[in-house]
Amino acid sequence: MGIIKRFTDIMSANINALLDKAEDPEKMIDQYLRDLEKDLGEVKAETAAVMAEEKRAKRELDECDEEIAKLQSYAEKAVLNGKDDDAKVFLVQKASATEKRAALEQAYTLAAANATKMRQMHDKLVGDMASLNARRDAIKAKMKVAKTQEKLNKIGSSMSGVAENMSAFDKMEEKANQMLDKANAMAELNGAEAQVGKGVDDLMAEYDAQPSANVEDELAALKAALGK
Repeated sequence: MGIIKRFTDIMSANINALLDKAEDPEKMIDQYLRDLEKDLGEVKAETAAVMAEEKRAKRELDECDEEIAKLQSYAEKAVLNGKDDDAKVFLVQKASATEKRAALEQAYTLAAANATKMRQMHDKLVGDMASLNARRDAIKAKMKVAKTQEKLNKIGSSMSGVAENMSAFDKMEEKANQMLDKANAMAELNGAEAQVGKGVDDLMAEYDAQPSANVEDELAALKAALGK
């Protein structure tokens, strides 16, 4: 029964260990389930064949028991009828059937054991597939969350770089503001100095522009002569 050993190995496989090694657990478990579905078809076919063998062996054993019981009954009837020779014939046949029964019983015991193993394997495989299908949904959900988290982590890293750039721009803007404030202060100081200097010069110009006293006297005399 090589198939029993092969499927025993399948059932003992550590799915957790396989998932740990897988780069993509989602694809891994999908492939694993597809393999199990294929194996389940083979297990079903083999289980059915083994169960059929068990039933055949049981039927032959039951038929042999019936034959032994019938021969025993005929031997008893022969003895009751005083026909010992006939009874011996039945008893010899019964001994042969009893010897045959030992081999049939051994075959049935083996067939029953194999059928039990195959049924257990089949039931376990069906149960494991149901469990893995549920776990597959959970794993896929976790993978989606993990992928989303990875994207968020990448965005977070990018935002960190942007924050650093913003900090650098803030420093440059602060420096520019300082330079502008300094330039404005210098302009204000220069303007104040210019205003002070302009006042003195203008005042001097006004005095320079005033006509002299002689000119005023001459103007007055000219107006008097002209009757103005």
